[in-house]
Amino acid sequence: MKKWLIPGFVLALAGISLMCGAQGAAPQAPAFELYDTKGQALSLDQFKGQVLVLNFWATWCPPCRAEIPDFASVYDEYKDKGLAMIGVSLDNMTEEDLGPYIEELAITYPVALGTEKMVDDYKPGRYIPATIVIDKKGRIRTRHTGVMGREILERLVLEYIKE
Repeated sequence: MKKWLIPGFVLALAGISLMCGAQGAAPQAPAFELYDTKGQALSLDQFKGQVLVLNFWATWCPPCRAEIPDFASVYDEYKDKGLAMIGVSLDNMTEEDLGPYIEELAITYPVALGTEKMVDDYKPGRYIPATIVIDKKGRIRTRHTGVMGREILERLVLEYIKE
């Protein structure tokens, strides 16, 4: 049984590296404008020069909720070193209704309700959680569907911050 663990891990890492633009130039991230739950405007332009993590999630999604502590921890550790993060909620509710979930889940990074345009432009996929990492030059470098653990997220953040 342990024999399958290492090949599976290697395949997973290979898949991530393919998503990171290893097969060609990374595409530019589409412009967006969202408003966080505090009413602050968020746009791609304001994050130029930073690594931006977009995490598409929903309050009703157990895997989404499970990865939030790791995302908050990585954000808290690297926010002053070039990392920005937005939790893009795909819930059908108002920003005000989302507030108690943000508090309950101890989310420390900005959270905004996703728009249909953002989903169309970024194509996070059919399943959540989905995470898109944008480098300091505004290029989409990583697309990941499913729970992204701290180790992978931190490795990607550190790699792109150093560039």
